[in-house]
Amino acid sequence: MKSVIRTTAGGPEVLQLVERPVPEPGPREVRVRMHVSGVNPTDWRSRRRALPPGMIEEVPHQDGAGVIDAVGPQVDLARVGKRVWIWEAAWERPWGTAQQYTLVPDRHAVDLPDHASFELGAALGIPALTAHRTHADSS
Repeated sequence: MKSVIRTTAGGPEVLQLVERPVPEPGPREVRVRMHVSGVNPTDWRSRRRALPPGMIEEVPHQDGAGVIDAVGPQVDLARVGKRVWIWEAAWERPWGTAQQYTLVPDRHAVDLPDHASFELGAALGIPALTAHRTHADSS
């Protein structure tokens, strides 16, 4: 599969397109075939910082949308084939959404209705939560 990775801190110049094997989900994880990867300010700001301890590379981007194509142990098999939006994919994990397939904890893959576009789904993570909290704080 195609993945965008970074191995160091910096601007867009640190991003590399590489080939990686398709990952297998572990316990309580789902694998999502990505349709849209969302980019938001937390993504490019975090790229300026060093990788977390113990990580040698990271696939960026927290948010996205796609279809679950595999589930790990302790996840309902009925989730396979579900359209989902993803939040905090790369939070303290090496697997962001800037790749063809990603792994996320089951609870980070939220059902996306058929009438909602994948583009909308990719905007429902950090951007929508920020907008909601900004509105709630101003009330």
